[in-house]
Amino acid sequence: QVQLVESGGGLVQAGGSLRLSCAASGRTFSGYTMGWFRQAPGKEREFVAAISWNVGYTYYADSVKGRFTISRDNAKNTVYLQMNSLKPEDTAIYYCATRLGWRSGLVNIKDYDTWGQGTQVTVSS
Repeated sequence: QVQLVESGGGLVQAGGSLRLSCAASGRTFSGYTMGWFRQAPGKEREFVAAISWNVGYTYYADSVKGRFTISRDNAKNTVYLQMNSLKPEDTAIYYCATRLGWRSGLVNIKDYDTWGQGTQVTVSS
């Protein structure tokens, strides 16, 4: 079974940094896209960032561009989200997800097949 497990969330003050990890297992992820999404209480889940497993192409939501960096370690089957200059509005549960291919619709939640359990990120003001 394909499994994604997030870690690295926590409480941080505004302006601080966190690095989230997503440990992937169950298959080789070559040819897949790995994505990060987040969901705040009472809000819909929204796209944050994505990376192509093979080449490392990246795509970011405008709200995090320049502050967050997505990366992956192929040998470790792990995807990272480095979050810098955090703001209170970044507070949410962050989820790792995967889908086949690198094509249009990277921000579409319904295009992702497998999801992790989420890790809480809280940014205090």
